[in-house]
Amino acid sequence: MSHETRTALRVCPLCEATCGLTLTIEGTSVTGARGDREDVFSRGFICPKGASFGGLDADPDRLRTPLVRKGGVLREATWTEAFDAIAAKIPALIEEHGKQAVGVFLGNPNVHTMAGGLYPPLLLSALGTRNVFTAGTLDQMPKHVSSGLLFGDAHAIPVPDLDHTAHLLLIGANPLESNGSLCTAPDFPGKLKALRRRGGTLTVIDPRRTRTARLADRHAAIRPGTDALLLAALTQVVVEEKLADPGALAGHLDGYDELTEAIADFTPEAVAAACDVDADTIREIARELAAAPAAAVYGRIGSCTVEHGTLASWLIDVLNILTGNLDRPGGALFPLSATARAPRAAAPGKGFDLGRWRSRVSRHPEAKGELPAAALAEEIETPGEGRIRALIVIAGNPVLSAPDGDRLDRALAHGLDFMVSVDPYLNETARHADVVLPPPPPSQSAHFDFAFNSFAVRNQVRYSRPAVPLQEGRMDEGEILARLVLAVGGNHGAPPETVDDLVITTTLARAGLPEELAGNLTGRTGAERRLDLMLRLGPYDLTLEQLLARPHGIDLGPLKPRIPQVLRTRSGRIELFPAPIAADLPRLRASIGARPAGLVLVGRRHLRSNNSWMHNVAALRGGSNVCTLQIHPDDAARIGLAEGETARITAAGGEVDAPAEITDSVRPGVVSLPHGWGHSRPGTRMSVAGAEPGVNVNQLLDGTLLDPLSGTAVLNAVPVSVAPTR
Repeated sequence: MSHETRTALRVCPLCEATCGLTLTIEGTSVTGARGDREDVFSRGFICPKGASFGGLDADPDRLRTPLVRKGGVLREATWTEAFDAIAAKIPALIEEHGKQAVGVFLGNPNVHTMAGGLYPPLLLSALGTRNVFTAGTLDQMPKHVSSGLLFGDAHAIPVPDLDHTAHLLLIGANPLESNGSLCTAPDFPGKLKALRRRGGTLTVIDPRRTRTARLADRHAAIRPGTDALLLAALTQVVVEEKLADPGALAGHLDGYDELTEAIADFTPEAVAAACDVDADTIREIARELAAAPAAAVYGRIGSCTVEHGTLASWLIDVLNILTGNLDRPGGALFPLSATARAPRAAAPGKGFDLGRWRSRVSRHPEAKGELPAAALAEEIETPGEGRIRALIVIAGNPVLSAPDGDRLDRALAHGLDFMVSVDPYLNETARHADVVLPPPPPSQSAHFDFAFNSFAVRNQVRYSRPAVPLQEGRMDEGEILARLVLAVGGNHGAPPETVDDLVITTTLARAGLPEELAGNLTGRTGAERRLDLMLRLGPYDLTLEQLLARPHGIDLGPLKPRIPQVLRTRSGRIELFPAPIAADLPRLRASIGARPAGLVLVGRRHLRSNNSWMHNVAALRGGSNVCTLQIHPDDAARIGLAEGETARITAAGGEVDAPAEITDSVRPGVVSLPHGWGHSRPGTRMSVAGAEPGVNVNQLLDGTLLDPLSGTAVLNAVPVSVAPTR
C-alpha cells in the first residue's frame, strides 16, 4: 500500500461553523488538518476541533463492524447478520402492536452528515410512527416554533447579517465558544472584532462573563431564565417611546395593535427586579438598538432552554421587526441555500400548527412533528396501547443529553423489546442496543451541509467527496440508512439504491417533470444523484458537476431581503401576535414577581467540545474543557466551599459531585456546569472519555420542567443547592 503524502479538501463536520479544511493524508490516514485559505466561506479559519480532525477520524474506540446482541452480549457481526436481525424484529413488532410501538430518536450529529440530512425522513415515513424525539427539544425547538408562528415556516429562521450590521445584541449566546448556532458563520470571533473595528456596537446579555461578553461594549449580567421578560421590556420601550419603524415590512404585518397592547405592562421598571437589570440600562439598550443604522438581535441556547424559551425567541424577531431590522442588509435576513426550493410567488401558505397530536402518557403536544425528548422514558415505561417497545437511535446519546438520564437508562435496559443504534461509538445510550450499526469516519464519507447552509450568514455552497476510500468491511452511512429503511419497511434485501431511485422519481413527479430526466443526473452514489437533483431544482440552477469543479466552493453572494416570498402563513403576512403566543403571555406576566430563593444552575459550552460525542478525542482534553462547577466567590464563601474542593449539587432530578471552580465570571446566585459529561457508566467503549468522565448535569433535572409551546426541556435557570461533600 502506498504511503505517499497528499492533501484533500474537506468541509469540517464538527460544529455549525462548517469551515473548509485542507487535510494532510499519508496512505489512508489523516495526519494533519489546517484551514483552507481558498475556501469561499471560511477563508482559512480553523478552531481546535477542526485541527483535531485526524485524531477523531482515527479514534481506535470507533466501531468498525456491526454489533449484534447474542446471549445478552454485544458481539461483532456481519452487516448481513445485523440487517437480518432488524428485519426479523421491527416489522413483526409493528404487525403485532401497531406503528406507534416504534420510537425514533435523532441526535445532533445527524445535521452534521450528508446521509443524516437525506435518509431519516425516509425512515420516519417507512415506520409511520408519531413517536419521534430529537435533540431539537433539548436545544433549538423554541426558535422553530416561533418562526413557524410568525412566518408560517418553522425552518424560516433569520440570521444576523454579521458582516454589515452596526449593532449586534446577543442574548444567551456565546459564539466565541460555540462557533455560532442557528447562525452558520466561520470565524465568528473575527466577525465580532470586525464589527468593533468599523465602529459598531456589541451588546451581550448573559449571566456569565463569557469570552464573548468580554469582547462587548456592554455586558448585562441578567438573572438566568428572565430573557423573555427583558426582551418584552425592550419591545415595550420601542413602542412606548415611538421608536418603532418597521420600514418596508409595515405592509406585511398583522397583529401590531394587539401586540402593543399585550406588552404595555412589561415596562423596564416592572421587570427590572426580576431580571436584575436596572430600568435605565434596559431603556438605553432599547434606544441604542432602535437608533442604530442597522442592527440585529440574536439569541441562542441560553434563551431557548428556559421556561419561556418560545416567547423569548418570538420577542427576538419582534424586536428585529419593530426596529426595521428584519429582512434588510445589516439586520437579520433569511438565507437561501442552494438546495432550497426555488422561490415562489408571494401567496398565503398552509401555516404552522402546534399540537396536531399529543404524547400518550403526559399528553404533551407535538411541535414540528416531534414530541419532547424528556418524555421518552415514560413512553417506554408506561404500560398500555401505544407503548414504545422498539427504539431506533441515530447519532444520539439521550442518556446524557436528556433530563434524568438514570430513568432513561433503566427504561432502555428493561423496557424495550428491541433497540437499534446507528453510532460510531458504544456510548451510554448505544450500549443498550440489540444492533449497533457504525458509520465510517468522516474522512471516508462525503459531506454536504443541508441544514447549516440554511442558516449561513452568506449564501454559498460546497461539497466534499470522501478524502480516502471506504475501508474494506465498512459501509457508507447512506447505504446503512437506506438498508435500515428497507429493513423496517418490509423490503429487506432490496438493493439500497432503490430507496434513492424512488425519491428521485417522486421528486420529479411533484415538480411536474418527466421521469426520463433522472437519466441526466450524475453522481457515484444515490446520495450524490439526489444532491444533483436538488441543486438543479434549487434557486441557483446548479449541478453536482459544477460543484465538483469548484472544490473550494461557490460563493452565491450576500443575504438579500426575501419577504414576502418567504412567508407561509395562512394570511400571507407576518403574524406578529399569533394565538398560541397570546395564550402563553399571561404565564410570562405572572413570572414578574418570581425570584429564586437560592442558587440557580446554567450550562456552558466548551470550544474544544461539541456535546458528548467529542469527549473521546485525546487532543481536545484539558484547557478549559473540564467538568467543573463554576461558582462566584461570594457564594463559595457563604457556603464554605474552597477552590478545587468537591461540591455536591442537588436538584429535583438527583445530585452530582463536581470540583469547584471559584470565579467571578459567573454572577452571584448562579452556578454553571458544562453539558455532555458523565461518561462513567459501565459497558461503553470510550476509553478517553471514561478516564475523565465528569458528571451529567442533566441528571439534576427530573424532566418535568418544559417550555409548554415547544416541549423543550428547561436546562437553564434550574434551582439547585450546593454544599461541600466533607
